[in-house]
Amino acid sequence: MNGRLFRQNLYWFRTRLLILIVASIAWGLIGPVFYINFSSPLQVLVDSGAIPSNLLSFGSGSLFTLPGALTLMLQHPIAIAFMAVFGAAAAATSIAGELERGTLETLLARPLPRRSLYASTYLAIVVAMALVMAALLIGQSISVILLGIGDEVDLARMPLVWLNGLLLWGAFASFGMAASVSFDRSARAVGLTAGFVLISYFLEIIGSLWTDAAFLQDYSLFHYFVPGDVLTGEFNPLGIALLLAALIIPIVWALVVFPRRQLPAPA
Repeated sequence: MNGRLFRQNLYWFRTRLLILIVASIAWGLIGPVFYINFSSPLQVLVDSGAIPSNLLSFGSGSLFTLPGALTLMLQHPIAIAFMAVFGAAAAATSIAGELERGTLETLLARPLPRRSLYASTYLAIVVAMALVMAALLIGQSISVILLGIGDEVDLARMPLVWLNGLLLWGAFASFGMAASVSFDRSARAVGLTAGFVLISYFLEIIGSLWTDAAFLQDYSLFHYFVPGDVLTGEFNPLGIALLLAALIIPIVWALVVFPRRQLPAPA
């Protein structure tokens, strides 16, 4: 890894990273407030049969328990969008974008191996995602403490939730980086990465809303991001193994393919 390039990448990320950290803390504050105000009335509606309970589930989350509500807010499209800024967009445009702009040759003209370029960029993206994920969880933790409902959830397990989320988005980022080193144009890498994230998300959500399609959740990476189970101590370690495999395989692909690629001349 090249330390100077790593720091430079973080410097380039600084504005959007700061915005996302602030927005993520604010979003994290909302979940427990929503749970306090709406869980009981919604439970009455479900008990009366007015609303099917599965319609109030979203992925692995629900509004009927605090861990479920925290999960729901972390799997909400807004939280997904926050993480996807780095986990999908920045990863997919990293190398392909440099190649498209004609700046990759300048970087590689220095004594900078391609694997070092890849590692420096990927680690900077992971650090940015780690900070955004931490901001989401910090916001949730602050809200839980201020509302006095800490007895409903074990906040000491929040670092494990952070690790679970970072593995999920690390897997998406490694896929995006693998796509980025494989194409000459960033549009193809972005399209492929965005498609992968959206399909995975669709399988998780449709499986949670439609009972007959519940089996589809097993094919979604989002299904193995389970903050509620982590917070209640019911987490299955197999999920971590699957996320690790999804993270490592694209990294191996990129480290094999990128150094061997014949790069086109700048346009």
